[in-house]
Amino acid sequence: MTKLIYQSATELAKSIREKKVSSIEVLEAFLAQIAKHNPELNAIITFNEENARKRAIEADEALAKGESWGPLHGVPITIKDVYETAGLRTTSSFKPLENYIPEKDATVVTRMKQAGAIIIGKTNMPMLALDIQSDSPLFGRTNNPWDITRTPGGSTGGGAASIAAGFSPLEIGSDIGGSVRIPAHFCGIYSIKPTDHLISLAGHIPEPPGAPQGVRHMGMPGPLARSIEDLRLALTLLAGPDGRRWEAPPIPLTPAKDKPLKEYRIAWTDRFGSVRAAQDTQAALKKLAEELKDAGCHVEKVSPPDFDFELAWQVYGEIAGAEVGSGMDAIARLLTRLQFFMTKDPTPIKKGYLNGLRLKMTRYVKALTQRDKLIAQLENFLSQWDAWLCPVTVGSAFRHCKMGEPVIIDKQKTPYFTANMSFTSIFNMTGNPVVVLPMSQSKEGLPIGVQVVGQRWDDMALLATAEKLSEITGDFQAPPNF
Repeated sequence: MTKLIYQSATELAKSIREKKVSSIEVLEAFLAQIAKHNPELNAIITFNEENARKRAIEADEALAKGESWGPLHGVPITIKDVYETAGLRTTSSFKPLENYIPEKDATVVTRMKQAGAIIIGKTNMPMLALDIQSDSPLFGRTNNPWDITRTPGGSTGGGAASIAAGFSPLEIGSDIGGSVRIPAHFCGIYSIKPTDHLISLAGHIPEPPGAPQGVRHMGMPGPLARSIEDLRLALTLLAGPDGRRWEAPPIPLTPAKDKPLKEYRIAWTDRFGSVRAAQDTQAALKKLAEELKDAGCHVEKVSPPDFDFELAWQVYGEIAGAEVGSGMDAIARLLTRLQFFMTKDPTPIKKGYLNGLRLKMTRYVKALTQRDKLIAQLENFLSQWDAWLCPVTVGSAFRHCKMGEPVIIDKQKTPYFTANMSFTSIFNMTGNPVVVLPMSQSKEGLPIGVQVVGQRWDDMALLATAEKLSEITGDFQAPPNF
């Protein structure tokens, strides 16, 4: 039997319901793993230990009476420190919020609690979720369990490290440029960035508590786990209107019909415009494509014709900069612009972000109009395929460095944002759902993930496709020594 700490949330919930194991036993197993390895990883930064034990005991007592709290009854989970948690410190790694104790839960936290989940603690992240690494000015740096000299990614880096290291079976993160996908790729786990607006962001910081809602596009909550099954369960629990963010529509999440692998049509690529993946990633994608073809799939190496990646990156940056910057005062905008300006990176993402931080309404509306055209182009392309397979980043997890410093890929310096956001930011801009699943390992023994991209609002069909692909790519593997 798989160790408790590496069972899926779905498996743990079933075992607890059937009384094969108690909720308190499961919790103690995770707490022991955290006590052993968290000092080295620094993945969980605010603990809910006393209350979690209380809730686990109550969960067992409720089952003894024949009561069920929901599909995650008594299952411990972790929450990214970007989400408000009532009575539990929430900082978003932002010094002015160092001692902030919310009175109300974020929508995603409410829904996890309503499903019966128990919060173990909050996971580490960069300040206000604005980096590809998870180096907090309040809590320090999170390390990758595969190699502590490397980053687990960001901004949901603490959450991805927790899932990979057996601290939690399920993490609720968020993604505005790759923040659940990059960490999943770097840590060898699964994640989904759902279709734009499918899940409410109410209670997510930024924006700071009480500030107007600036982020209206591209940012999405998303779960991280060790199986597609858990992503599907979490998505069905999290999605839908909440009476707080009115853009979340009542879209039914109907399970997709099963079909054999040989009936799937799969497109793939190892480059977007001028940006190409590292040699290890190229080889892994080519091998996966060949294996899918051998399994009977129709497979082609192809990208959307006439899709302007350079424009897409700049539009992404402009919208992100304008919306994130709208919640900042003049000094904060100036400092953020200076931080981005000082990075030696020629990518249109950086240029767009710098423009966005001082964008006038007419240019912002033009960027949204350009976004609409790019969405139409990508949707037209994706309508011909069950999924499009792409790299997550140019390379695998890189060594800790200052934000903006070039990273070494294939023995060459690659600009920071080019290396890490070129393949992910596109799908925040278009709003398409994307699943990341572990695909292979690099020559250095680091995980390599793959983005599985689907049409907007076809999240359940995309998960079904990803589950079929995982028959080829294989199951989650724990990092060595964990």
